[in-house]
Amino acid sequence: MSQMRRVTFDLEALRSLVTGIELGSFALAALRLNRSTSAISAQLKKLEQQSGLPLLQKAGRRLELTANGELLMAYGRRLLALNDEAVSALSGCHLAGSVSLGLQEDFGEALLPALLGQFSRTFPQVEVSARIGRNGELLQAMRQGELDLALCWQGEENTRLMQALPAAPLHWIGRSDSELARWLAGKEALPLLLFDAPCLMRTCAIDALDRAAIPWRIAFTSRSLSGIWAAAAAGLGITLRSRFGLPAGLKVLQHSKLPALGEVGIVLHTTEARLSPAAERLHDILLERLALPATQPPATAEIFYR
Repeated sequence: MSQMRRVTFDLEALRSLVTGIELGSFALAALRLNRSTSAISAQLKKLEQQSGLPLLQKAGRRLELTANGELLMAYGRRLLALNDEAVSALSGCHLAGSVSLGLQEDFGEALLPALLGQFSRTFPQVEVSARIGRNGELLQAMRQGELDLALCWQGEENTRLMQALPAAPLHWIGRSDSELARWLAGKEALPLLLFDAPCLMRTCAIDALDRAAIPWRIAFTSRSLSGIWAAAAAGLGITLRSRFGLPAGLKVLQHSKLPALGEVGIVLHTTEARLSPAAERLHDILLERLALPATQPPATAEIFYR
């Protein structure tokens, strides 16, 4: 009985595939990975040779993943994440100290469990403290030296050491499209569920509805995101947020009358130009996890591969 051919995929070739698709450009991937475009092309060919399957196909002047490519892409992300975690663990096995992180509430629910799990497994000797809060509270804590890092929405207030990350699309969120349609069809004002003022998304929601000449009323206010989600789940109205932390039972609402929304910026603030080794590692992990928007990454990339 013949044995199945055992294949060990080249991790660097997988990194080229994953990076190119995530960036939407293999030329950009070459720049990020400090390789030539011909080297990237050779690595993509190598993956196809190793798998014995077509992974990319032309779509006009662009490349898109085949069904086999999508499958390898999913495994490639997992393999690279595990590889990078192992490298970090070995290089930082003696890392100790403490690091303090501030997170806007949306990120706390969406990122904190996985982030802390990865960091604590890799650097078990580092003590991590986290603070969940709104932008103003976190920036005040940064100014007072109480936080090493703070992940916030982009507002009017900037800090000297801040790094812009990919923006997050904004959505109208509620319990059901049918409830929304009933509110919009009726004579009553649209019920809104909002944070207490001042709030970036509160202002955005009100301004968007005013421009669309849709009457609105504030049906519920809260100082916490969990309160907003609870009110939405109870059917008290709709809110405006990103997909970060979107709980089961709520959905992005679709209706032709609702005004289209833009994006909200995400920024990572740092307290010092030279972070401690522990804070530097957490900083890098955050950047890796937020390298792409909250939506699905593109499945195409510009063509140069032959």
